[in-house]
Amino acid sequence: MEIIDMSTKRKLKKMVSVLFILGCFFIGNTKCKGADLEYISQETANYAVQERGYDLPVDEVVKEEAIEDCKNVMNQMKAIYQKADKGTSSNVVVSETVMEEMQEVLKEKNVPVITSAPYSNMANYSKMEEFLFRAEQDLPGDIVLYRINRDGGIERLKFNYDGTDMYLLAAKVVWGMNDNPSIVYVSYTRIEEWKYTEKGWFGYTLCVPKYPEVSEAVDGSSMIRIKPLSDECREVSKRCVYLLGYQGNNLLCSDWDRSDMEGLDYNGLYEYLYRMKYGERYEFSGNSSGIPAEEFENLIMEFLPITAEQIKKWAVFDSEHQTYDWERLGCLNYSLTHFGTSLPEVVEIRDSGEGNSVLVVDAVCDTFICNDAVITSELTVKFNDDKSFKYMGNKILNNGTKEVPKYQYRIKRKN
Repeated sequence: MEIIDMSTKRKLKKMVSVLFILGCFFIGNTKCKGADLEYISQETANYAVQERGYDLPVDEVVKEEAIEDCKNVMNQMKAIYQKADKGTSSNVVVSETVMEEMQEVLKEKNVPVITSAPYSNMANYSKMEEFLFRAEQDLPGDIVLYRINRDGGIERLKFNYDGTDMYLLAAKVVWGMNDNPSIVYVSYTRIEEWKYTEKGWFGYTLCVPKYPEVSEAVDGSSMIRIKPLSDECREVSKRCVYLLGYQGNNLLCSDWDRSDMEGLDYNGLYEYLYRMKYGERYEFSGNSSGIPAEEFENLIMEFLPITAEQIKKWAVFDSEHQTYDWERLGCLNYSLTHFGTSLPEVVEIRDSGEGNSVLVVDAVCDTFICNDAVITSELTVKFNDDKSFKYMGNKILNNGTKEVPKYQYRIKRKN
């Protein structure tokens, strides 16, 4: 039997609708009138909305069910939220520990639950996986997934597959006045494309407005990890690669080792290593010509097998003032790319046999291209007994360098 994909099925539906409308106009050479024309016009309008795929009308009963469910779920977590440290900012951010406590409460509902924390493992993931496996076989079904956000609120994501298309009914709720649940929105959208990868990522692209309705591209892509990472991979991901990323430095997206370290962007890398060491963002006072040499070199040498002389040679260094140049990343020295927003994820850890560990790192991109491994690299790391570590080298596998945009050094390097 020939397999027909979702876009082909939609085209067939459209053809049937057009033939139906034309047939209604000419039945026995007699044109339809009055109520028939009104019915045809309404059917045409409804089809146009469905074909558009976004801002779809939501059945009132279904909408109220989603809202009531959200409020009930929020009230179950209310005690945890009220006891949580929310800081002094007007923009509340709860800790990963608080989000995990909330996840444990919702886990008892026997439904899939994730948090917005990096590398969050999904509770009851098998429920979500079963729904996707059935959808891959064109079997209708639905599933509700809860996501706990950093502000302590939730998103209720109900995925429905009708045998041809998948739809998402999304509801978002936050804490309002007097810590009462407040609905932000309820939306209903058709999913244009979706896939469940072998690595356990559910990637989907929602239907969104397109040109000429909008002047700039709207990204409807999302990636959700379904299969949990191992605890070791989660811990090492947070510790060694999360704060580096692929934006503003090139440690994870270039080939290098101890014999070839000239190409690393040390001036760009400094702020990321600073945050890894001190747990806070680097803030340059601007009252001097740059970062003092000893301060800069000590931090770089703590994380890389390099000498102060080599850093002076390969970084942008002001010998007169004995400082290293630094600039904040911005539109004048960085062009945003889809790849740059990727999340580095350690998916495998193995012993290199030389006292080092090799981390297999995937670049997971959830914008536009929706790819669970834009590139895969082997990052060699030396872990010490005092919990410190050094990066010893990086190798991009499978000719993946062609997928990496040309790196833009933050500060123009001297010849």
